[in-house]
Amino acid sequence: MATVDNNQYSEDSIRSLDWKEHIRMRPGMYIGKLGDGASADDGIYVLVKEIIDNSIDEFMMGNGKKIEMKISDNKVTIRDYGRGIPLGKVIDCVSKINTGGKYDSGAFQKSVGLNGVGTKAVNALSSYFCVQSFREGKSKKAEFCKGEIIQDYPETETTEKNGTMMIFEPDATIFKNYRFIFDFLIEQIWNYAFLNAGLTITFNGQNYISKNGLKDLLERKVDTETILYPIMHFKESDFEVAITHGHQYGEEYYSFVNGQYTTQGGTHLSAFKEAFVKTVRDFYKKDFDASDIRASITAAVAVRVQEPVFESQTKTKLGSTEIAPGGQGMRSFVGEQLSNVLNNYLHKNPATADALLKKILQNERERKDMAGVRKLAQQRAKKANLHNKKLRDCRIHFNDANKEERHYSTIFITEGDSASGSITKSRNVESQAVFSLRGKPLNCFGLKKKVVYENEEFNLLQHALDIEEGLDNLRFNKVVIATDADVDGMHIRLLLMTFFLQFFPDLVRNGHVYILQTPLFRVRNKKETIYCYSDEERQRAIQKLGSKPEITRFKGLGEISPGEFEDFIGENIRLEPIILSKETSIEKLLKYYMGKNTPERQEFIIDNLYIEKDLALADEKEAETEEIIEEEAA
Repeated sequence: MATVDNNQYSEDSIRSLDWKEHIRMRPGMYIGKLGDGASADDGIYVLVKEIIDNSIDEFMMGNGKKIEMKISDNKVTIRDYGRGIPLGKVIDCVSKINTGGKYDSGAFQKSVGLNGVGTKAVNALSSYFCVQSFREGKSKKAEFCKGEIIQDYPETETTEKNGTMMIFEPDATIFKNYRFIFDFLIEQIWNYAFLNAGLTITFNGQNYISKNGLKDLLERKVDTETILYPIMHFKESDFEVAITHGHQYGEEYYSFVNGQYTTQGGTHLSAFKEAFVKTVRDFYKKDFDASDIRASITAAVAVRVQEPVFESQTKTKLGSTEIAPGGQGMRSFVGEQLSNVLNNYLHKNPATADALLKKILQNERERKDMAGVRKLAQQRAKKANLHNKKLRDCRIHFNDANKEERHYSTIFITEGDSASGSITKSRNVESQAVFSLRGKPLNCFGLKKKVVYENEEFNLLQHALDIEEGLDNLRFNKVVIATDADVDGMHIRLLLMTFFLQFFPDLVRNGHVYILQTPLFRVRNKKETIYCYSDEERQRAIQKLGSKPEITRFKGLGEISPGEFEDFIGENIRLEPIILSKETSIEKLLKYYMGKNTPERQEFIIDNLYIEKDLALADEKEAETEEIIEEEAA
């Protein structure tokens, strides 16, 4: 008997999407992950980058020395003073795939990208998009909604200087609950300034400009009072590098291609690491271990190449093995450039050479001292993971290079069985893992890294993340501290943050650590339930729902049922990123908060005692109000 195929596959099953439909249906192909703005690589920041990239390319070609940017009510305005889009092609350049000036290699020699997709993606993913070109006394403007043109203005006369202005507002139906965190944008803008000396970028009225390129970048990233030797800075026509060493654990790199920040590195960064190790070995005439040479390094490297090949549209990792089509290999180019300048510098600066040698020898001693402890700890971790099951793992991990979903990989670090149980039952087993702490972690401030292997909790957490040898094998893109919003929970947060900042600071610097925001109140009536994350949200919810709603205050994660938790760690998850600002010195920060009671901290506590009293009184009044509401509701 013949079977009937209900899923018929015929010519009618085949449909072609136009450019904007395809972008909106598969945004990840064009801008990476979507996100809500809590991560520096979320889609809304990629949209900003795609527009600024065009302005940067204009500057690199010698057109315009200023870019103006402002954000108000989630609407982004970017204005450059380059040549301006040719007026007859204004609409095509933002709405036709494979249309743009970068295909003309004479017009854009070493641009960030050549595929002509970026601006179209911004257009398609914006609820409002406007492009306006000013060119030789004339102007052309067009407005769009989700990629569809809604207004085509005629050409007009203008007194504006040449250039292009683009305005867009991300589509809230795609970027749900999004918000711009200005700290991320400022870091993005600074990177553009460091890579383009002489360019001024104005963001909401504040100017950003760099005179010394990557040297300025490192001075902003490191505590210049604690580095072991002055920053080494070398700049050639298509190659620039800045290097120093400090006391911190790990390795810290900032890599760029044609002005693009390649957060995941690539062939140019691999070539730099290899060349640095080889040059140092040759200079000291000793075959040091590569990890001893690079431990505690902070470095920035930038190259300019023709027609770079990136591994994705978001251009976070360089895949090119040549510096130009048919040209010199990346390894030999970076190797020759770095070897010449670094070798000469170390010969001419013996104090720097001595400081670097001492650091390498110190790293070597520490590595050998920890060899036995590390081996024993690895065995303990393997056994503990089998029997204690502290880690409820997921299926997709950040080090799965070939999986687009890897950016969503998350691990929740929880306290106690009740909280970890609720999250474990409600999590997405594909991309969300749970690590359960047993009691409060050790305050590891001022301790040597040996304690990471000797302390069972730290040892197991390190292995769960797989960060022993750095971030290359990091298994989770987001490391989320999920503790109660009480005194004990706050203390555990501080202890975990101390652990990460003390031994794995690059995990924080690279934007992988977050705090889970969970609701403090549930306000509901028979028709609707609203979860509130602050007292202000609670007051608004009471007003919205009307008289006598039921109000529940959550005092711990264990009080929230798995059914409710599913919403808080799913689509509507709220994460607070841990951001290290320019002014933050990790050593001073940890000493102040986690060191022994210093006079400065005692003075701070005394000066702020009245705030605690006021808060206590406020809590009493709040409790009284809740009792009255509950009585009335009864």
